[in-house]
Amino acid sequence: MRHPALALLLIATTALSAQTPQAPDWAKAEDETMQHFQALLRFDTSDPPMTPPGGEKPAADYIKQVLDKEGIPAELFALEANRPNVVARLKGNGSKRPLLLMAHTDVVNVDPKKWTHPPFSATRDGGYVYGRGAVDDKDNVTAVLMALLTLKRQNVPLDRDVIALFESGEEGAVRFGIQYMVENHFNTIDSEFCIAEGGGVTRQNGQVKFASVQTLEKIPRAIQLTAQGVAGHGSVPLESNSIVRLSDAVAKVGKWSPPIRPNETTAAYFKRLATISTAEEAQRYRDVLSPDPKLAGAADAYFRANEPRHASMLRTSASPNIFTAGYRVNVIPSEATATVDVRMLPDEDPQSFLEQVKTVIGDPSIEVEFAARDVRPGGTTRLNTEAFEVLEANITKHYKAITLPTMSTGATDMAYLRAKGIQCYGVGPATDIEDGPKGFGAHSDQERILESELHRFVRFHYDVVVDLVRRR
Repeated sequence: MRHPALALLLIATTALSAQTPQAPDWAKAEDETMQHFQALLRFDTSDPPMTPPGGEKPAADYIKQVLDKEGIPAELFALEANRPNVVARLKGNGSKRPLLLMAHTDVVNVDPKKWTHPPFSATRDGGYVYGRGAVDDKDNVTAVLMALLTLKRQNVPLDRDVIALFESGEEGAVRFGIQYMVENHFNTIDSEFCIAEGGGVTRQNGQVKFASVQTLEKIPRAIQLTAQGVAGHGSVPLESNSIVRLSDAVAKVGKWSPPIRPNETTAAYFKRLATISTAEEAQRYRDVLSPDPKLAGAADAYFRANEPRHASMLRTSASPNIFTAGYRVNVIPSEATATVDVRMLPDEDPQSFLEQVKTVIGDPSIEVEFAARDVRPGGTTRLNTEAFEVLEANITKHYKAITLPTMSTGATDMAYLRAKGIQCYGVGPATDIEDGPKGFGAHSDQERILESELHRFVRFHYDVVVDLVRRR
């Protein structure tokens, strides 16, 4: 060889090109994305199902048929036949632990009379797609499906297995979905990282403001308060009236503010949020993290009155939501109960918190105990991981926005995976902050997504996956 340096360069370039797949044709992929998205929206997978036999089976069968056609191995796992979960896997070389992509195929039920566009029509109108599940969670289902298809077609060499779990039951019946999979088939989804729902990109006045990545979530519990008294005729008021005594206890719990306890996620959230806020807002976001109790207390008081979601992110919260007593206007009831919705910080000790509630009430005659509820396990997700770095880099690339690690005040199925040690991160497409109050958000009667933001999310999601799994 007369030019050995040139030969080596040619060999290196050929090897590099063999490991660097050509970028997908996203313009072409948009048609397929919309085809799958509309097909999935048109299945009534409401929980509980509106159309017998209902359940998630139609969507699960559709997903499996698409994967089978592409030669992607997929299996169905079901506690009940009409509520299956789909698990698909693309094999890597095993040099790194797998990546799990998770999305749920069920949706909350609907009142069709309140919808302008039929809830399962997947109507395209004015640049939007309308339908139950448009942003919760068939957008993620579609993104996961397109990621698998594109990885396979591009023949991307993988350092990790890529596992997809299309789960059932997230909206209120986890025993069919994530709980069933974790307890019975965890080996099929065991991974280092998981990407699922729970975050999103916030637009205001049509411009992206920030992106949130869910790294923690509060754990739901329920506490029941019970007051006993003497039954009697309503014409003779009694000091032992159970309603009166319970009302006093409920008022104390409702007015109580448990102490604030920032963690890694919420501290990073408020610090980063301060960098994109007005000077006045930024000062409060910094103050609430201050070791000075006066500064933190003043900021917290403002949040409780004006930004209750931020107040809830800082503490275990307690909200009395159900009151049950009496059956006739002229009968003093012998018993009254109230149920308190409690959302615990992931590291909160439940029994210790229950004792705090008893102390706040200060009436030993009021029975205070945990009530039945689907209690999810606790767990943590770190910020100093490869997955979070990749997510942050791709948010900058696709959305030109700051990333806010977030602790959800609500619950997702990632809690079950975090409890098993999987590092989980919640993502989502860009939605307009104005949409929620107008009734266009998740669980609303006009749920919708911008077509352009669905396509941007699919591209973002794919790039995140590739950056985490492609052979280096």
